[in-house]
Amino acid sequence: MEHIKAMAIKFIGSLVLLYIVLGLFYGMSFGNVFLITLVWGIASYLGDLFILPRINNTIATIGDFGLAFIIIWLMGENLTYGGSVFIPALISAAGLALFEYFFHKYISSNNSREESNNPRPTNLQYQTESSKELTPKRTDFNNENEDTIK
Repeated sequence: MEHIKAMAIKFIGSLVLLYIVLGLFYGMSFGNVFLITLVWGIASYLGDLFILPRINNTIATIGDFGLAFIIIWLMGENLTYGGSVFIPALISAAGLALFEYFFHKYISSNNSREESNNPRPTNLQYQTESSKELTPKRTDFNNENEDTIK
């Protein structure tokens, strides 16, 4: 139930923000904005589920900015006719990144209860074992006695 609630908050917030920027300011149809929001919501929520627990909020927000820009720009270019959607995609991605910053804080505060019930390592600390190196004895071919080098 928590996932449905979080995904609904993400979808509605993203839809409102994208419709304001893309729909009202740049004249994109509601159907196109809805489709972009749907693709963006699914892709970013999967990222939030698997990547956010392993990295911090700032890096996740920067990644969300890049993902939002690429999705909005590519889908906007393919779904609309006319001018470039580079600037609207940039503005929309910045708005979504700001929204995602606060959404990540919401997710982190609500998932703290779940993590206490199911502890799993998020920051794996690998260690390397080493030992004193053993050097093999080599035969000196220049020496007729074939003594070993020490």
